[in-house]
Formats: sequence, structure tokens, C-alpha cells
Amino acid sequence: MLRRSFVQSLPGALLVVVATSLPAAAHVGHGESGGFAHGFLHPFGGMDHILAMVSVGMLAALVGKRLGTGSLWAFPAAFMGMMSVGAMLAMANFHLPFVEIGIALSVVTLGLAVALQMPLPLLAGMALVGFFAVFHGFAHGAEMPVDASMLTYWAGFLLATALLHLAGIGMRFALGQWVPAANVVARLAGIAIAAAGIGLMAAG
Repeated sequence: MLRRSFVQSLPGALLVVVATSLPAAAHVGHGESGGFAHGFLHPFGGMDHILAMVSVGMLAALVGKRLGTGSLWAFPAAFMGMMSVGAMLAMANFHLPFVEIGIALSVVTLGLAVALQMPLPLLAGMALVGFFAVFHGFAHGAEMPVDASMLTYWAGFLLATALLHLAGIGMRFALGQWVPAANVVARLAGIAIAAAGIGLMAAG
């Protein structure tokens, strides 16, 4: 019953958040509004970010199903927390090597975890997604416009990341609710994500 109500309420919640965000995103410019808009749009500007964050959401749904609803938000929280750390490192001009490789490898690894339906222990899974989140956060921080507000830029990419995690959670729950071969479809999606990550690594 909880899962059904969550799935049914998720689209409405996403619409509300997106609707309230669009006015800021429509005015990309300077200062606070520009910072928020740039930050919000940045994760959507690269397929690598989208695939990794949706994968985290799908893994979170698997963990929530296995360990209970209380653990559902552990992976997204770990990802967003460590992504913030990565962004702060970039904003502090810290040198982090192999950022692009780390991002592409995150897509491969997380896609494979979805494909294999890996029963990741909670702490190990949080450590895994948190490790890769540092690279994603560093990329966000390194590409912050010089005239943008740091706090609003940070808030923007965190909100976008949360929406992508919610999309992954919602997709996995929706599959389980309405698709008879839900596990097969989820495995195929994970394989496709991992293959895309391999393509990103080859292109890089």
C-alpha cells in the first residue's frame, strides 16, 4: 500500500517541483537566479550525469524493497552529500585527477549494479555511490559560471539531482507495479546504461 501510494503521488510531486523551478530556469543570467538556473540545468546537460543519477534511484528502490522504506533514501542522500563535497573541492581549486573517467566509470558500474540486481549492503552501497558522486560534484563545481551565486548554483544542481534520483525510484517502482516482467526490464535497462557508459569511456 505504501509503495502504491508513493508511485501514484510521485508524478504530481515532480510536476510541482519542476513547475516551481521553471521560472528561475527561464531567466539564465547573473547573480542568484542565474546561479540557480545554471546549477539546475547542468546535470541535464550531460547524458553521463542523467544515467548515473537515475541508476542511483533505481538501486535505491531495490534497497528500499529489500530492507524497508526507511532505507530508500540512503543512496540518494549519500550521493548528494558526497556530490556537494566534490563541488566544494572544485570551487576551492583543488585538483582531482581522472574526473571524466570517474564519471564514465560510474555509469558503467551503476548500470551493471542495476542489471545484476546486486543486493548491495547498505553501507557498502552508500560508499560506492558516494565515491562516484565526488566526480560528478567536481564536474558541477568546476563548470560553475564565474558570475553565479555559489549557494544558489549548489541548490540548483542538488534539486536537479534529487529529481533524477526520484525519477529512477519512480521508474523502478512503476515497473514493479505495472509490468509483469519488471525484473527483466530493469536488467535490460541496466545493461543499456552500462553500455552507454562504455561508449562514453571509449569516446573520451
